[in-house]
Amino acid sequence: MAALPSEAATPSVPIAAAVMAEEPARSRRGWVHSLDLYIPAGVLVLLLLACFVWPLVYKLPPPVGGSILDASLPLGSPGHILGTDSVGNDIMSRLLYGGRVSFEVMFAVQGIGLVVGGFIGVAAASFSGLAEATVMRVLDVLIAFPAIVIALAIVDGLGAGEADIIWALAVVSIPTFARVARSGAVRVRDQTFVVAARLSGSKRWRTNLRHVLPNILPQLITFAVLGAAIVVILEATISFFGYGIPPPGPSWGNMIAAGQQVMSNEPALLLVPSIVLLVTVVALNTLSEALRARWGVVR
Repeated sequence: MAALPSEAATPSVPIAAAVMAEEPARSRRGWVHSLDLYIPAGVLVLLLLACFVWPLVYKLPPPVGGSILDASLPLGSPGHILGTDSVGNDIMSRLLYGGRVSFEVMFAVQGIGLVVGGFIGVAAASFSGLAEATVMRVLDVLIAFPAIVIALAIVDGLGAGEADIIWALAVVSIPTFARVARSGAVRVRDQTFVVAARLSGSKRWRTNLRHVLPNILPQLITFAVLGAAIVVILEATISFFGYGIPPPGPSWGNMIAAGQQVMSNEPALLLVPSIVLLVTVVALNTLSEALRARWGVVR
């Protein structure tokens, strides 16, 4: 007679239903857990689309050269959603074009810092000894000076303009990236797979490119996103003090400086660019923290 299957071999209906119900719940928890990543990323995407795509799709008034007849229009005025400033320039247009400047400077500075600083840091970790010590002491000296002081000094020497701001802030960004890259490369260089690659005859540059760099890239990207918030603040600060984008060219920094002078009569001229700057910085900081937690990056 054939043996009947045991009850333990076949899960009961309640147990199977509980297992099936657990998957959607786990999926919902995953979505909730990922909100700290998706929300700031979505905010940044919307800001980028607004600054770079919206002016191409929807015709906006020019950011400069407004008519004095349209001066100081309030919020919600026809043709001027956010009103105008004291010389008739459209605030929305200036806000979006000023955002272009901030994002262009942010991407350029962090890109230069990531490539150049990452190369210096990984190379310093590879050549341990006197070469590494010399490079790190030079970087320590550069990092010791306040970033805003170095940037203002360089911009003052080069002149006001977006390209000059990029190079000034890149000089500040490179040492910090090199420091982060070097600390990550030091942790990786003595790992078994890196030692095995060196013993197998792999050249130093190939070992760094194939084994060291991929393992420190999450740390560099996380730091780049966090540093992007600092770059946006520094660019706005430089323009606020009159060393950045020269008026009447739009920049969040010089818009805040101009709005500060008429804060009592027209507070929107100060609040609007300040709020957009705050939202951008908070989104970048939150995104950096979410990436750090997801990738398990050590502080």
